[in-house]
Amino acid sequence: MSDQSTFAARHIGPDGEAVAAMLAVIGVDSLDELAAKALPAGILDRLTDGGVAPGLDRLPPPATETESLAELRALAEANTVAVSMIGQGYYDTLTPPVLLRNIMENPAWYTAYTPYQPEISQGRLEALLNFQTMVADLTGLEVANASMLDEGTAAAEAMTLMHRAARGKANRLAVDADVFAQTAAILATRAKPLGIEIVTADLRDGLPDGDFFGVIAQLPGASGRVTDWTGLVEQAHDRGALVALGADLLAMTLITPPGEIGADVAFGTTQRFGVPMGFGGPHAGYLSVHANHARQLPGRLVGVSLDVDGTPAYRLALQTREQHIRRDKATSNICTAQVLLAVLAAMYASYHGAEGLTAIARRVHSHAEGIAAALGDALVHDTYFDTVLARVPGRAAEVIAAAKAHGINLWRVDDDHVSVACDEVTTDEHVAAVLEAFGLHTTGQAGGGAGIITRTSEFLTHPAFTQYRTETAMMRYLRALADKDIALDRSMIPLGSCTMKLNAAAEMEPITWPEFARQHPFAPASDTPGLRRLIADLETWLVQITGYDAVSLQPNAGSQGEYAGLLAIHDYHASRGEPHRDICLIPSSAHGTNAASAALAGMRVVVVACHTNGDVDLDDLRAKVGEHRDRLSTLMITYPSTHGVYEHDIAEICA
Repeated sequence: MSDQSTFAARHIGPDGEAVAAMLAVIGVDSLDELAAKALPAGILDRLTDGGVAPGLDRLPPPATETESLAELRALAEANTVAVSMIGQGYYDTLTPPVLLRNIMENPAWYTAYTPYQPEISQGRLEALLNFQTMVADLTGLEVANASMLDEGTAAAEAMTLMHRAARGKANRLAVDADVFAQTAAILATRAKPLGIEIVTADLRDGLPDGDFFGVIAQLPGASGRVTDWTGLVEQAHDRGALVALGADLLAMTLITPPGEIGADVAFGTTQRFGVPMGFGGPHAGYLSVHANHARQLPGRLVGVSLDVDGTPAYRLALQTREQHIRRDKATSNICTAQVLLAVLAAMYASYHGAEGLTAIARRVHSHAEGIAAALGDALVHDTYFDTVLARVPGRAAEVIAAAKAHGINLWRVDDDHVSVACDEVTTDEHVAAVLEAFGLHTTGQAGGGAGIITRTSEFLTHPAFTQYRTETAMMRYLRALADKDIALDRSMIPLGSCTMKLNAAAEMEPITWPEFARQHPFAPASDTPGLRRLIADLETWLVQITGYDAVSLQPNAGSQGEYAGLLAIHDYHASRGEPHRDICLIPSSAHGTNAASAALAGMRVVVVACHTNGDVDLDDLRAKVGEHRDRLSTLMITYPSTHGVYEHDIAEICA
């Protein structure tokens, strides 16, 4: 009798009888025989005396669901849940219970397949259209896509979008010095292989001399400063450059949005719309543009068509931009989106509506005003939304420590400056504790912050954002949407893909625990030993499983893992004095992201022919290697192949 308490027994659906029936249809007697037929003998590991592959014998013994949850609980309890007033693009938020229970904890939403097939994805496509509408309304632009992977990569996609739109007129990008540090770092990484030069400057002083294809600034900035970028936008346009603004969507309920001051692109994150910080992610990023740039957008774009009966139907639109069609000519290598979290953010906006979001924003801003008023002459910027920057000569460490004694984390800018970010969970008691940390005890009248409230246009007027303000109405709406989809709560999904997996309830539950969910990525290391241990353990186990020496968990999608690997290969060649190696060989049967990733990494794609069954044509591979040997950088191959087959010649191909 099998042990039903094991994780595998609970989560691998077919039992022995079902497996035997399938094997009989295939014509083999056992799973071992099936594996021997499917896998080339030359790549099979010699098993250890314990009957496992080398490396796997060093893994800890398997755990049951109960044991796994106990281990995770111990890791969670090692963390400290402080009040985060760090900001810098990550803010605490309140997830309405009706959304937590009916989206994040509902397998009808979290086990669904990526909505490639509109026939079984109408509910999620409608929810994503709501997301696009929300972003477009709040940013004042006409078209938004169905989410990005995060804010940093959204900024990078904004950069490449503007670069394409400029059609080679210039190769320099101006970046304001007050963008988030992580955004600046990702821009630098993504610009280098494309030969884009980044010029960083205080753009309040205007655009630097020379030609630029684009400009990127933040609204509000990393320092908390709210800048009117109207003059910069006009100057950039006069000189033939496009402008992208990183916009805080909650702030956009009060501040004149990017589209209304003439910006061409807006990017950012929807994290503070009910999505926990989660130690940095995952969160749904966004990207919006004026309609004339819609065909330059990366990623998924949901549109509406009419079926033969005249009934509206949702589908993925303008797909000729995307990697599965354009391959190395695609607008991006992104092939999916943060659907679950985009749905959560859209429903947060639907549940609160324009009035509710504006009330939250005003409350956040009011708390920031109270701190700013008390700081007086120590206040660096007098225009802010949620974050105030204080001048504390030589006292930054002291102020940080004093706030920490009250259970509050602030942001140390340098020895002389500390910033304080307010958010949806900030209370009067938090404000009082912060002021005490600064050595202040009273608040006064705000001095200038109210000047940021300049938005006059309406937003979120669609019925999707006005009809579902009660728990019952929202619950029924979410149920109606889920009923239009097929997810694993209804049936198997016979669609093989790199994203096919079971998100088990025992794995999803800890995501919502505050010890994990409410951690800021820049929190002191002393607050997050459990999370750091979890990450380190996973890296160690993946090294043991894969046989590599190191593993990075930084890429948050397969396409981004491809890209990171290609950059590592490029740097390897450069370290050997061969930076000119830029040819990437890719089989014609490969997934479109492979070619798109290579192009983004600054490589030239050379296609290797395949046989009708999808296997690589060895003769053509040898010919292409010989032809490009002096500039050959990489062979990118999917294993098993996109056709689902383990090629028997893989050892020779890699050799």
